[in-house]
Amino acid sequence: MIYTFNGKTPRIAASSYVNQNSYIIGDVEIGEECTVWPGAVIRGDLSSIKIGNRVHIQDNCVLHAEYPMVIGDNILLAHCVMMHGAVIGHDTVIGNNATVLDNSEIGNYCVIGAGAVVSDGMKVPDYSLVAGVPAKIKGRVNAEQLNWVERGIPIYMNLAKKYKEHGL
Repeated sequence: MIYTFNGKTPRIAASSYVNQNSYIIGDVEIGEECTVWPGAVIRGDLSSIKIGNRVHIQDNCVLHAEYPMVIGDNILLAHCVMMHGAVIGHDTVIGNNATVLDNSEIGNYCVIGAGAVVSDGMKVPDYSLVAGVPAKIKGRVNAEQLNWVERGIPIYMNLAKKYKEHGL
């Protein structure tokens, strides 16, 4: 469901797939070839949310912002990711059930591990592997981890095409 709120209507590229059982509200912009899966909530009611190209927002993710949120290109947000007012660079994976809190910044080519809690205001440099509660930088991502984004994006684009063909 797509809702206008406070005079702002979400802007979604025609090449993107938004499942009918997701909610997108207010000042939200979604770029080209993105997917938004069932149960995802993207609330741009207090501030803007700008989502780049080829961003895949899996089931039950919640994106809400009291401060402008910017998500770069080629991003995988795995199941149940909770994001609140953060900035993410490009070519990054946020693992299942991870939480990314206000004013945090995640660089390019990063992996945030499943269940991690990226604290308010944390700055994560490019090529970082981050895990834990609270999240800590554990090292540099390796080639296999960087390949998760490259492999994952075509999978979700093909799946979205099949969902569209089935009218879902």
